[in-house]
Amino acid sequence: MTNEVVDIKKSTMQNSIAMPDTDLIQLADSIASIVGQAKVHIAVSVNSAMVETYWHIGRHIVEFEQKGEVRAKYGDALLPRLSKVLSMKLGKGFSRPNLNFMRKFYLLYPNCQTVSNKLSWSHICELITIDDDLERSFYEKECISEHWSLRALRRQIDSGLFMRLALSKDKEGVLALAHEGIKQTDIQVPEDVVRDTYTLEFLGLNAKKRFKEGDLQKLLQDNMKTMLLELGKGFLFQEEQYHMCINNHHYHVDLLFYHRILRCYVLIDLKRGAVTHRDIGQMNLYLGYFAKEMMLDGENPPIGILLGHSKDDLMIEYATYGMDTNLFISKYELFLPNKEELRKMINKITSE
Repeated sequence: MTNEVVDIKKSTMQNSIAMPDTDLIQLADSIASIVGQAKVHIAVSVNSAMVETYWHIGRHIVEFEQKGEVRAKYGDALLPRLSKVLSMKLGKGFSRPNLNFMRKFYLLYPNCQTVSNKLSWSHICELITIDDDLERSFYEKECISEHWSLRALRRQIDSGLFMRLALSKDKEGVLALAHEGIKQTDIQVPEDVVRDTYTLEFLGLNAKKRFKEGDLQKLLQDNMKTMLLELGKGFLFQEEQYHMCINNHHYHVDLLFYHRILRCYVLIDLKRGAVTHRDIGQMNLYLGYFAKEMMLDGENPPIGILLGHSKDDLMIEYATYGMDTNLFISKYELFLPNKEELRKMINKITSE
């Protein structure tokens, strides 16, 4: 067969694949959808089976330990010795730390069905490192409801999200937060979504080094997924440097969001240092513009957040006198909070 004939056949086959008829495309799409759903189902089933298997391994270890004579015979050397035997029999995955996780998983979750088909083993390993039951319960509930990735879960734990939220609540509020997480029905007014302090350690900025507001804005744009995680439930990013023209004067909002639960725009202006009374007046102008020009029927008035590195509460009290109650001044910190101090404060609230 000549090279010319081969080339013609190849070209014909490529054209037939590249330009199938509409019915064939629909058939292929339907099959692809079925295969995709099957892969998801298989992945969920495999994960659920793996998690349940690890829970049962943990149960066997604990029950073995509870036998008095056996416990005395092996003592603290049980897991290292068991790890060596299992590794020879089954291969990787049965190191001493992994066996310890399985053991702890069984002890902390008497009913593995609550998480086996909802969280991956990696998520569970992260959760069981949290000793406090209330704190762990909160992250578990939020991780499931918000479909956090492992990276997102780690970031929220490291930033002390539960403790930062809990500090604004009483004992009953802390318990509700731990047992139920943040329910959509809990978000009814702007105060439910705006925090006094936001932790922006993910930007990698050093408070002691000079940086411009533009640097802050650029880094937030580059890390928008993490920023949305820090802002909380319901925020949708719309645009950066949103332009407004009022009587031939041009203004820009640094970051524009929409809150799908409150059904309103959220405007955020970033300030490198302290928020001033001029910043407050300007944000009030922006809120007036959005309320008059952008708000649709059925939507709620916009929310404005001035995010500065520090704030003067007395100045803010005077500067916001008689202003829109949807204007908030919050702080940001460029480092993770001291979780031990936060934990002590939460323990004080829950013990009262």
